[in-house]
Amino acid sequence: MTDERGNHDTNPRDDEDAVAAEVLAVREEYAEEEAEAAEIEAAEAAAALDVAFSLRITKELDTQLRQRAAAEQVSPSALVRRLLRDALQGGAAPALTVKQVEQIARRVLRESA
Repeated sequence: MTDERGNHDTNPRDDEDAVAAEVLAVREEYAEEEAEAAEIEAAEAAAALDVAFSLRITKELDTQLRQRAAAEQVSPSALVRRLLRDALQGGAAPALTVKQVEQIARRVLRESA
């Protein structure tokens, strides 16, 4: 039915059904994304990970890594692998080489004497 302004009357039950359908669609999409992320992580784990690498880090760094991994919905190991890969592939050279630092130190010593 329509009112005098030409607006359609909406049934509250129809609105609830529409919201429920939308929530279901979002949940299904989320489940698909989670399944895809799990597949990617499993593929990463299976792909040529034949070298174990161990290191000691601070508790603070461990907490930060775990929080970021949880936020990105990946394992801490997968996050660390990606961060290392990105850092190494970035090709960024150190800001200063050891030789450059030594030259600067010598110059500062000479100028301050």
